Amino acid sequence: AKLGSEGLFEESRKRPLPRWPRRIGVVTSPVGAVWDDICTVLRRRYPIVEVVLSPTAVQGGVSAPAIVRALRRLYAVDGLDLVILARGGGSIEDMWGFNAEEVVRTVAASPIPVVVGVGHESDITLADFAADRRAPTPSAAAEIAVPDGTQLPNILARLSERSATATAARFEAARRAVRGEGRALTGLRPDLAASRQRAAELLDRAH
Repeated sequence: AKLGSEGLFEESRKRPLPRWPRRIGVVTSPVGAVWDDICTVLRRRYPIVEVVLSPTAVQGGVSAPAIVRALRRLYAVDGLDLVILARGGGSIEDMWGFNAEEVVRTVAASPIPVVVGVGHESDITLADFAADRRAPTPSAAAEIAVPDGTQLPNILARLSERSATATAARFEAARRAVRGEGRALTGLRPDLAASRQRAAELLDRAH
């Protein structure tokens, strides 16, 4: 209730995830299936992304301060586009560190978007509410964090077609502008024959 009254869970403060992330930070235990599952999903969906692991304990009495330290390490890394905070399933006691006030505040204070995927779909922690996006599982967090790379050829083909169309339109507009300028310059060209005739008439009158 206290954190909610401070607006840390408000939908209005949640940021959109980057569409094409280049570097993703992951906060989780370096041992166990979660880290492997996240890497597998990222390699399958978007193998060009760079992944930076900030290891942490994810259960027990030391987990909350360890998670805070791991998050802050990533916040200091240049060029990160997104952070995934994750751990596998377990008892509510195992996941209690993700309900700690200091963890929630550190997630909410992130300078970049955070995706939290803790436990199974039915498991919910306060860190989920503070995150920019909640994922039902760690693997789902990885799915949410990156686009489907198998669609990149189709996307690039559409972008190439749009670029070619836009370029052709700009060239045509430039050609029309040049033709218009040419017509305007033709209108400004001096009539030398008329000027010579006028000069001759003036000379005759002068004589």
